[in-house]
Amino acid sequence: MKRASVAYKRGFHVLVGDARSQAATMVIAPGGCEGGPDNLHGGADQWLYVESGAGEAVVNGNTYPLEAGTLVLIQRGDTHEIRNTGRTDLKTLNFYLPPAYTAGGDELPPGKP
Repeated sequence: MKRASVAYKRGFHVLVGDARSQAATMVIAPGGCEGGPDNLHGGADQWLYVESGAGEAVVNGNTYPLEAGTLVLIQRGDTHEIRNTGRTDLKTLNFYLPPAYTAGGDELPPGKP
């Protein structure tokens, strides 16, 4: 069994994972964003759960609203950007299947957990 405490600190932080899956937090300041039109995970699906805040997800050129309680599946290969459109930090809990990042937060190449 693996276990981690979820602490929301600004930026992207890998919490815990194994060879098949991974969890991370992401906190975006008001007006900030992560990703962009060429950002994608070629080897992993990403589940993004909004803990608090407001924003939008731009996935494959389509914009979707984000608010506390929203759960989004960003499939491998989908281009995506997460934007904070609110007045407080946008806090998300993210799950990657298989892992998409090293423990230090560097992106893994597809198929190399």
